[in-house]
Amino acid sequence: MANQEELEEELQIDYNENEVMLSTHECVNSDLCGKVLVLEQGYVETRLSTISEMVADDLGLIHGGFIFGAADYAAMLAVNEQNVVLVASNCQFLSPVKFHDEVTFIARVRNKEGRKRNIHVEGYVLDIKVFEGEFKTVVTDQHVLKLKLLDENGEHLEGEPIV
Repeated sequence: MANQEELEEELQIDYNENEVMLSTHECVNSDLCGKVLVLEQGYVETRLSTISEMVADDLGLIHGGFIFGAADYAAMLAVNEQNVVLVASNCQFLSPVKFHDEVTFIARVRNKEGRKRNIHVEGYVLDIKVFEGEFKTVVTDQHVLKLKLLDENGEHLEGEPIV
């Protein structure tokens, strides 16, 4: 029987040196946005198991908002910066998703320019591509809800809360 030290050595052999710790969106409900399968620098794989709360009709169609939300979550994880926020997306829903389907999302950071990141996300049910999208994000110094929005003169913008 192997002792604790030998077990730890065996486990380290299987350790993926590309894996990183989750740094963003730690409170997201994985039942609604997917579970992390692989998390590496600039890359993530997640899996969304569709549940009855996502069903849009009596034939079991999953509402596209849940598919988009899971793809957005994968994009955020691919960036994996604490204060990453979505600013734009261009997405295609290529095939319907139904109740009990499992959708695997693969997200890759394609471009990194200063604070901006472009992420390509694909979603698959088995070998069928059901979703493809480009997500544009920005990494901010502070949480987006703590930012003070100023105009070009440095004045606080009207109607925006001061936090």
